[in-house]
Parts: sequence; C-alpha cells; structure tokens
Amino acid sequence: MRALIVGGGCRGLDLARDLVAEGHAARCVTRTEAGRTAIEAAGGECWIGTPDVIGTLRYALENVTLLFWLLGTASGDEQKVAALHGSRLRMMLEKTTDTTVRGVIYEAAGPIGEPLLASGIAEMELAREKNAIPFALLHSDPLGARDAWLAEAQQAIAGLLAGPRRTSK
Repeated sequence: MRALIVGGGCRGLDLARDLVAEGHAARCVTRTEAGRTAIEAAGGECWIGTPDVIGTLRYALENVTLLFWLLGTASGDEQKVAALHGSRLRMMLEKTTDTTVRGVIYEAAGPIGEPLLASGIAEMELAREKNAIPFALLHSDPLGARDAWLAEAQQAIAGLLAGPRRTSK
C-alpha cells in the first residue's frame, strides 16, 4: 500500500514511520525542500507541492492507495484555510477519480473550527455520492494524544483497505 500524506506535520511523519515499519510506502507532501530531511528520516518519499495549488499534487497520486488530507491544524490566511477544506479539497478529490486511490482519510478535528471541518466532511460526502470515493474521518484531536490519533488512523486504514463486504448468492 502507498499512502499520500498531505499535511499533518509531526503527526504525519509519525504516521509515515508507522506505515513504513509495516512495509508500506509513504509519500509525504512538503511545500519546500526544507522538509525533505525529516520526511526521508521517517522513511518517506518527499513530494514538493502544496494543497493550495492542486496541480502540484496531481502526479503525487501515481500508484497511491490511500490519500490522507490532514489539515485540521492548518493556519494562516482564513480564506486559504477555508479553501483547503472546500474548493481545494474538492479539486483534489476530483483528481482521485480513475486513479489507483481506494480511499481518502480526512482529518475532521482540529483548531480550525467546526464550520470548516463540516465543509470538508460535506466535500467528502459529495465525492462519495458523485464518484463513489470511499472515505474515513479522523475525529481524534490532532493536537492531543498522538497514540490515540495514530490508533484511529490505523483503524481508518484497515477499514478502507478491507473495502465493502460482498456476499454472493
């Protein structure tokens, strides 16, 4: 399994370490070369790009199984942060259509506030309805206990990789 981790900072790196330790591949997005050393030290593959410009992430989806959108702690210009949970997220989800992506994990908690998180959840639901993109939500506090957050992320991964249960008649 290959993960594309967009955002998350230190918890994203912890997730990458866990995934790599389990034999998976983790491609981690950073805005600048300054993030490369930490990503590679975690065993991840560095991808220079930004969720503010989805075109920089388009080819990062190559051979990806799960997309992680970990932007519950995003900060900065209010309109740009809102776009990360609205129009930018929508554009990224559209890019996953007809790719190897089997699911998206959205960080639905964090200090950005309920209205923005609700907007992101609505985008996830729209993508599932429109393009049958499965998703899971992370509700653990991204600034709280790291072990609880990682455990919830691992459960989300397992659920998406298991896929829908099918029975034959």
